[in-house]
Amino acid sequence: MAMSNLDTFVRSSRPAPAVVATSQEIRDRGSIFVGSVYRATSPEEAKAALHYHKHVVHAGKDVYEISAWRCMVLKSGRTGLSGPDDFELRTGFDDGGEQWAGSKILKIMQTEGVIDAIVIVSRWFGGTLLGPTRFRHVETCAGEVCRKFNKVVGTEESIQTLSTLDDLLATLREELNALRSGPSTSETCTDTGGTPSMKKAHDYSAVRDTLDLSKAKRLIHARESAIQVVKSLIAKHKSEDK
Repeated sequence: MAMSNLDTFVRSSRPAPAVVATSQEIRDRGSIFVGSVYRATSPEEAKAALHYHKHVVHAGKDVYEISAWRCMVLKSGRTGLSGPDDFELRTGFDDGGEQWAGSKILKIMQTEGVIDAIVIVSRWFGGTLLGPTRFRHVETCAGEVCRKFNKVVGTEESIQTLSTLDDLLATLREELNALRSGPSTSETCTDTGGTPSMKKAHDYSAVRDTLDLSKAKRLIHARESAIQVVKSLIAKHKSEDK
């Protein structure tokens, strides 16, 4: 059964969903709770991830799969060029056999501000009824993966910002080097770390792997400061050449 479902996804033109983060296990009187979060930019993608999680990741297992999703989608007839008003937030949940549990995950997602994702809390029933305590475990697992998801997204966005700033800084340094390498001097921009014509891509894999969002933000601040310094030097050289 598991191999058959896996083969179906392998043959599909669409890549299999990838889990972004998982929670720690919670064990209580034989029951086990674990949270997972996937990216989902539409309710259809959310349901596809749920299907994958249920029928491939946990194929053949007797598991309650409780889920909720929040996706920012383009409104019908809109292009997205008019800004935020062209989009709408679509939400939903699936109790997965645990009545009222799905809405509790959705509420956690709303509280944590998670968008374009589906959160799934899997419960293996241990034979003992847990009463309202089961909802607390579901919320704990959901909250953990929501916070992890936001950290992943925040880190990725920061790295994208850093790459943009790196390109801008390299371009400005080249401009400054060109100004300094005029007829009267062959000086290069060593004080700002620039080179006349080569742009070197920075490696942020360590930041990405460790999800060190604080370091990423410090690097952004440093790049912005360096950009302002180089811009000031460019303005100074241009004013002196007049």
